[in-house]
Amino acid sequence: MKPTLSLPIKTTLIGAIVFSALGFQAKAQEVITLQKAIDLTLERNLTIKQSQFTEAISEEDLKQSKYNQLPNLTAAPQGGFNFGRNIDQSTYQFINQRILQVYGQFSTQVTLFQGGQLRNQIIQNRILVDANKTATSKVKNDLVLNVVTTFLQVLTNQDLVKASKQQIEISKLTLDRAQQNYNVGNQTLADLSQAKAQLSTSELDYTNAQNQLESSMLTLKQYMEMNPATEIDVQKPDIGKLSDIKVIYDPQDILKTALNVNPDVLLAEVQQKSYEQAIKVAKGNYYPTVTLVGQAGSNYSNAKNTIDQVISTGTLTPIGVVQGTNQVVVQPGFTQTYKSNPFFTQLSNNFNQAVALNLQIPIFGRFTARTSVRKAKLQAQNAEVTAQLARNTLSKVIYQAVWDLRAAEKKFLSTTQTYKANKDAFNITQQRFTVGLVNSLDYNTSLTNLNKSQFDMIEAQYQLIFRSKVIDYYLGNPITL
Repeated sequence: MKPTLSLPIKTTLIGAIVFSALGFQAKAQEVITLQKAIDLTLERNLTIKQSQFTEAISEEDLKQSKYNQLPNLTAAPQGGFNFGRNIDQSTYQFINQRILQVYGQFSTQVTLFQGGQLRNQIIQNRILVDANKTATSKVKNDLVLNVVTTFLQVLTNQDLVKASKQQIEISKLTLDRAQQNYNVGNQTLADLSQAKAQLSTSELDYTNAQNQLESSMLTLKQYMEMNPATEIDVQKPDIGKLSDIKVIYDPQDILKTALNVNPDVLLAEVQQKSYEQAIKVAKGNYYPTVTLVGQAGSNYSNAKNTIDQVISTGTLTPIGVVQGTNQVVVQPGFTQTYKSNPFFTQLSNNFNQAVALNLQIPIFGRFTARTSVRKAKLQAQNAEVTAQLARNTLSKVIYQAVWDLRAAEKKFLSTTQTYKANKDAFNITQQRFTVGLVNSLDYNTSLTNLNKSQFDMIEAQYQLIFRSKVIDYYLGNPITL
């Protein structure tokens, strides 16, 4: 017989499972503050990593330009069998036999003068490293501003969702009253239909707000390189602490500070210096190049033998006569034995060295040097214009940002007053509607005005906060909430 569980035990187990699941879900949600969103973005974002790789490559280029001042060293060993009639490299004589020959050479070369190109290239590469570091800072700053924008948009959408839920509850209460009044004959079917339509409108507003919230959350996760399926809880800061927002700024003062810290301007200026240095590098092609060359080498051949012994044969061979006396001149006969010349002995005996000073004077190179210089000058002029354009753009953006901040403050004050007025008007209308002094059309109109004014106030509030953070961005201040 199988054991059975009593109903209380079953209920307890089911409850434990449900609460465990809820607890796991709550634990799975990662709490994201603005600072954490910024930190995760700076740590994970792939755009930053790409910029850092470019920066690392430029650092390697700088190291290599310094290494180019050092002498190089190469070795060229070679060995092989020769067949038939060929030249013995050890004796430079023609032979007709198979021989094994091994020879090699070490060579080194150092550039003594190259029109200052080596030094100027080092300077240019150092500037390019600074430019790429500035580019990385620009990417980070732009991403921080985008994260702040998206984070505030998430907070805005969260409040809009919350407000939409509240409007749905109000619309449901309104529909209940309308149904009750219709049942007792105090309202018409048209009034009941309007109440139903108002509830549908509130539900549509909630759906739209929920969709906007999910879209902004997805964008925030993408900046943090987070799995879209990850559940996160965006922590809302205390907006009440941000009520005292500075809105009066002198654009010229902001511009003076921003010109020294803005990454767009700094990047354009550093790139301009790089192109100016490139002119000096290109001019080096006009000058001669002086290099010092050193070589050392040796060779080996198994065809090269040395005399081992000279043995007399005991015979005399006439080789001529003495003029005048006719005395015969003879030569004793002998034979020779040979032995092979050892490998390392030959390498030692054949060791040779050479030192040379090379001078290369450019006379006519199809105007390549002149073209390089002209192109470098044009690029430098274009970089100068680009830098000035970045400064002009920054000036326009800052003036616009100051104006936007003031406009955002005015809009927030206006929407706040409008919301308060509509809220008071709705409360009165609701009281009168309850006792039958206001028809459903006027009631729904008042409720619609209240909903719209509340949404407008929420958006204006976060827009004001965002505009103030834009000013902090251009001043180089940390962006916090």
